[in-house]
Amino acid sequence: MKIGASIDGDLAAIATEILQEAEAAVTRGVFAAGRGLRDDWRGQVRASGLGSRLANTVRQADFPRSGTSLRAASLVWTEAPDILHAFDGGVLIRGKGGLWLAIPLPAAGVTGLGRQRITPWRWEQRTGMRLRFVYRRNGPSLLVADDARLNSRGLAAAKGGRRRRDGILTGAQTVPVFLLLRQVKMPKKLDLDGLAPAATARLPGAILGAWKR
Repeated sequence: MKIGASIDGDLAAIATEILQEAEAAVTRGVFAAGRGLRDDWRGQVRASGLGSRLANTVRQADFPRSGTSLRAASLVWTEAPDILHAFDGGVLIRGKGGLWLAIPLPAAGVTGLGRQRITPWRWEQRTGMRLRFVYRRNGPSLLVADDARLNSRGLAAAKGGRRRRDGILTGAQTVPVFLLLRQVKMPKKLDLDGLAPAATARLPGAILGAWKR
């Protein structure tokens, strides 16, 4: 008994067509997996309470920039690596050169002049008030504002009115504005590396789903 077989069509053309379909499927699948990982990162950042602004620092870039390839790749990264790393690893932050870390209390507000992050210097520039250092042996030291009051928004502000003969401003308070610490342990809120295996596991299905044949 003899068995014969033949190919109906141009073998080279068929192979080229299959290769092109494979390149397109791999490219679309890899890009889709990259977008999925980017969205997972962003979702975890938002869910941790760090906000959409920080979540949107997570970016994705696909390669090749145009066309298709069996060696397609998708890169996911963040434009705020130091911040995300701090919350991902729970790092210990120390003041530079042995200086204090100034942690704003609610009375400080959240921004200084020009909507910049509040610091003791920016707080003084914003309010026109001076801060006084208070050392505490058994607790964090403080920066406080004298002759102050808490306004309707709970922020430290200058106390107006007249002084008594002894120099005391009636109704004035000494308001803690900043907490001073030598170091701060950032809480671990993220596990971005833990999301990578799920993205890798989705890749074969994404490629097969993009295959036309």
